[in-house]
Order: sequence, then C-alpha cells, then structure tokens
Amino acid sequence: MKILCVGDVVSRVGREMLFRCVDELKYKKNIDLCIANGENSTHGRGMARNAYDELMRAGVDIITMGNHTWDCKEIVSIMRKEGNVIRPANYSRECPGEGSLVYTAKNGIKIGVINLIGRTYLEPSDSPFTKAKEEIEKLKKSTNIILVDFHAEATSEKLAMSFFLDGKVSAVFGTHTHVQTADEMIFPKGTGYITDLGMTGPQLSILGREATPILNRFLTGMPQKFEIANGKGQFCGCIFDINEESGLCDGIERIFIREN
Repeated sequence: MKILCVGDVVSRVGREMLFRCVDELKYKKNIDLCIANGENSTHGRGMARNAYDELMRAGVDIITMGNHTWDCKEIVSIMRKEGNVIRPANYSRECPGEGSLVYTAKNGIKIGVINLIGRTYLEPSDSPFTKAKEEIEKLKKSTNIILVDFHAEATSEKLAMSFFLDGKVSAVFGTHTHVQTADEMIFPKGTGYITDLGMTGPQLSILGREATPILNRFLTGMPQKFEIANGKGQFCGCIFDINEESGLCDGIERIFIREN
C-alpha cells in the first residue's frame, strides 16, 4: 500500500497547498492513506478547530503534532473528540491525548502511527527510544504496518532512531526543521527513512515566516516579531510503498511541488 506523508503544514498557505495537491496525488499515485504534521497549521503555532476541519476536507486522514502541540487550546478537545490526531508519545503520561493510533484505511488494512519528539535542542521529554519500543509492542498486536513521525531538531538523533527501529517499523520520517532532505532510503532490514519531509507552506520565507524580521534579528540581535509569510506555496512530503504482508518498505518517492 502507498502512504503519503506530508511535512509540517504551515498556516493558510500550507492548508491551501493541501487542497491543491493531496487529492491529485491520491489519484495519480494511487495513495491509500495520507498523514500530515499539523502542529503549525494555525498561523504557524498549533492547530485550532478550523485548521483541523480544513485538513480533513483536503484529504488528510491522520494528523501528527510536535513541540507546538499545546499552542492552541482547542487541541485538547480536538484530540478527545476526534480519533485521528496524536501528539508526541514521549510527553508526560499526564498530558491529554494519545501518542499512537491504529487506523483502518478504506481498503480495510490497519495502519499504526506513532508520534515522537526529540530531546536534542528541544524541551525536556521522556526518552523517544524507550517510548518507541513500548508503542511498537502495543501496535504490533493489531498490525505490522507502523509509521513513525519523529519530530526532532538534530539529524543525528533522527538517524539514530532509524537505526534503532530498522526492521521493527515500516518507515521513520522526520519533521520539525521545515527543510526537506534528499536522503530518502530503505535501511538494510526494510525500514523506509527520510530525515525531514520538509515544509508545506510559503515558498519565499524563512521556515514559513517573513524574512525581513528574521534578517533584522540576525543583523542586530534585537527582538523581532516573526510574522507568517504569504505568497506562493510549496508542498513537501514523501510516499512510502509498504508491503502489506511483511509491513516493510518496498519503495520511497520524495515529493516537492512549488506553486507557479
């Protein structure tokens, strides 16, 4: 089966790119399921109800989150009401929501998805490695197709996770840095991997924000207000072709679409 994973959706521009690209990719590439990281979908910080609804209408099936999970207070009610939004599993057990799920696709096949967050250059959290092992053991009772969104800053931490999970999950894809990497590969034991899916959002921006205030911050060191950029968009993601019997990855196609 083919699973489309979409990199960090940033603001209105990113949501509009979902409408332009997801359905067409599902049709042209015979996609069975779409997973998107939605932690930046509301004005770059968090996900409110209107953004969630738009992601659903655009064709997204499962939404993962990250370090901006709690930036919109509506996320708690969304996670409690909807069954397709997960936050990092290695957050405290006291946090609302779940860190993994099992989703039944239209073809009846069950897919497990785990959301993790890194600990390098990010706020403190439990070990993503220990939590990944726990979540995989739980999901394996229902399916052998498991994908992991590792929302992390350091490429070394993401690569370490892929070595750790090689042969145990179908794919590991990184999010958070907003810059797509060109290192997609299948590890020796069959796990698909890419360090970062990239950003679905404004093209002419610095990680989705207006360039001028960020440039002024670098030039002066003075605090600036980082506004969300507008203009033409881009769509970043990856298609993982997963063997339904083995649960391992047979192929990867990186996707980068720029609006003209």
